[in-house]
Amino acid sequence: MGNPVTNLRRTAEEFKVKDAKDKRRAIVDGILNNALYILMLIFVIYTATQRDQFLTWGSFANLITQVAAYLPLALGIGGCIVLTGTDLSAGRVVGLTAAVAGVFLQKADFANKMFRSLPEVNGFWIFVTLLTVVAIGALIGFVNGFFVAKFSLHPFIVTLSTQLITYGIILWFFSLNGNNGQPISGLSAEYKSFVGGTMFRLGGVAVPWYVLYAVILTALMWFIWNKTTFGKNMFAVGSNAEAAKVSGVNVFWTTVLVHTLAGAMYGYSGFIEGVRSGSVAAGTGLNAECDAIAACVIGGVSFVGGTGKISGIIMGVCVLRLIFVALTMLGVDSSSLYIIKGAIILCACALDMRKYLVKK
Repeated sequence: MGNPVTNLRRTAEEFKVKDAKDKRRAIVDGILNNALYILMLIFVIYTATQRDQFLTWGSFANLITQVAAYLPLALGIGGCIVLTGTDLSAGRVVGLTAAVAGVFLQKADFANKMFRSLPEVNGFWIFVTLLTVVAIGALIGFVNGFFVAKFSLHPFIVTLSTQLITYGIILWFFSLNGNNGQPISGLSAEYKSFVGGTMFRLGGVAVPWYVLYAVILTALMWFIWNKTTFGKNMFAVGSNAEAAKVSGVNVFWTTVLVHTLAGAMYGYSGFIEGVRSGSVAAGTGLNAECDAIAACVIGGVSFVGGTGKISGIIMGVCVLRLIFVALTMLGVDSSSLYIIKGAIILCACALDMRKYLVKK
């Protein structure tokens, strides 16, 4: 049996050792789980010491305009990731809808106008064009969701297929009316003003109207995710589709509608992309989904499914754009940016899986 006092002391010492190990493990887990944010903070401090213009109002204005441009795409693809999937077609859908919007909203007197029979650009026609490109994006998203839900195909395969199909349509579209693949330019002043017109200035840098549109869309997506039955069903399906089905959730239509909503967001992103770029080329939107996926994973939207917040996606987009703005200021070449972007996605996914395995 041993001495009771000695046993109590030994037990107390064991508890102390275990408590110390738990504290160390909690600290290590906290550092690893927030490694990207910690590295970002270090990187921001370093950039600020090297470039005085980094921490200025003008730089901040540039950052929020970039965040506003990339956020809708991330909000759309975030829902697909919540369902344990992804969407590789997002960038090409942006390119297609940007091309359609550009053609619809070219100047009436532009020498290389593709379709001269289109009406003159005005407020009503801009609204019609916006609805058209959002509908195109939603239709492609519907196709993605239908094949994923109906035939239980992996979203990677389905969206890879629609990515290729959409790119083929883009190439065909750019060859119409003797355009021969030339970029679509000559965008009307009304279109440019509606999307990229100055809302206000910050540090002498113009903040465009699409920043306000991004705020409205973000609020709408937050409401859909958090306050509607559809949002609750989305997280239920992402957590456990079989359990959700038993609970009365229509898994088929939830999956289809998540992808349809994502496609609509891609359509909107295409609508503003032409103005942001000044023209639309066949390569517009290429690999845009990579930035969106990286931002979602950085922001805590897990590929394991059923986990994610709108606030996290916003944070992820901010972190990613902040890194790229800083790298550009430091003079890092575009080739290296792709390497860094890939490394960020790989690290973010590895950290996300680590969180899942620790909880499990």
